Amino acid sequence: MTYLTVDAVKEPLNQFEKFDADTQLALLWYGYLDIKDQLQPNPDNKTEGIGQALYNQVVVLSKDDQLQAQRDIANRADTNISKEYAALSPSAKLEFWLLLAQGMESGEIINVPNDYSLPENTQGFVSQIKGLDFEQRINFTRNAVTHMGLKKSNIS
Repeated sequence: MTYLTVDAVKEPLNQFEKFDADTQLALLWYGYLDIKDQLQPNPDNKTEGIGQALYNQVVVLSKDDQLQAQRDIANRADTNISKEYAALSPSAKLEFWLLLAQGMESGEIINVPNDYSLPENTQGFVSQIKGLDFEQRINFTRNAVTHMGLKKSNIS
């Protein structure tokens, strides 16, 4: 499957990649909350199976290790989970993050602390994202999560 980085999401993507891992994770969570009611299940069972397999590795970890696994993926760390994540297709990566968000809602995955506030330097970014239509937001999220995970060129 191919996808495009449309002009509307290029600048937000550049901004997103400059944020630290915890901010990126929070932004993905809050972005999910904003659009979750518009999401429809993905009919591609293969993709769901692949994303589900990696999710199953994360959900059994302690809450601290769940958070570290997400940070490792966002930071492109040299860990097994980050390597496995990097090998996923863009659709499977998006599915993985959807499963994580659903796991956060159900309490299976560590959630953003209730007292967490986004850093001030994210305000312009958040405004840009909220100005995108649904398809553009999905495109942004797919591009953002596709760039995560240990890059193959870094794997020895």
